[in-house]
Amino acid sequence: MGRAACPALLIVALVMGCGSPSQPTSNPVPVGNPPGPTVAPLRLLVLTATYGFRHDSIPTARQVLTQLGAQTGEFTVSATEDVAEITAVRLASTDILFFALTTGELPFSDAQKQAILDFVNAGGGFMGAHSATDTLYDWADYGRLVGAYFKEHPWTQDATVTVEGGSHPATRDLGASFRLFDEYYAFRDNPRSRVQVLLSLNTASVGTTGDYPLAWAQSFGQGRSFYTALGHFQSTWTDPRFQAHLLGAIRWVGKRAS
Repeated sequence: MGRAACPALLIVALVMGCGSPSQPTSNPVPVGNPPGPTVAPLRLLVLTATYGFRHDSIPTARQVLTQLGAQTGEFTVSATEDVAEITAVRLASTDILFFALTTGELPFSDAQKQAILDFVNAGGGFMGAHSATDTLYDWADYGRLVGAYFKEHPWTQDATVTVEGGSHPATRDLGASFRLFDEYYAFRDNPRSRVQVLLSLNTASVGTTGDYPLAWAQSFGQGRSFYTALGHFQSTWTDPRFQAHLLGAIRWVGKRAS
């Protein structure tokens, strides 16, 4: 081209450059619906007090629950060994009361017992794990709340767990059954007629017969209650299937899932 064409080309290039904004150096923000309102994390108050046998898995249980809350952002955990902390005032700032591996006749006053019942009846959540059923035999209302009382643990071995509540948040990620090494409970009476059974023992896998529910859910007043008999060993608490079981239960008890 001749020299006369150069200024014209320069002008065209400048105009095109001004009309085309430079590309951002970072990825653009995706266009979509604006975010919905932020949902506050559920507040779990985890009691691990023991007035009987004490499980070695208690520190692991507390650690796993805290980690699950931090990883999901769905709940916070406040753990205590002090029975005196379970009061109406404390429960007023709690969404779920979780008896994790508790044992024995915990020294609750009548006022504390009433506060727990009032809390769940008014819409609060209750959860129990493993030896929560080996707790407070002398308080019949607690037996109704947790669902049953421990009788014995005839099998500590690898066994097959049958998933009955396949659509329930606490079991929907577990498949039809799974094998787990744990300490399996039998209860003083069968709670099946009073609760929704979610897990049960495959009796053929332990060489017996009968009906042995292992986890269940129930409404309690305006609130919800969940119990799982699993959780004796540290390895159970670190098992992803058990963690999914607990996470779904927390969502259900906290009324974040149905």
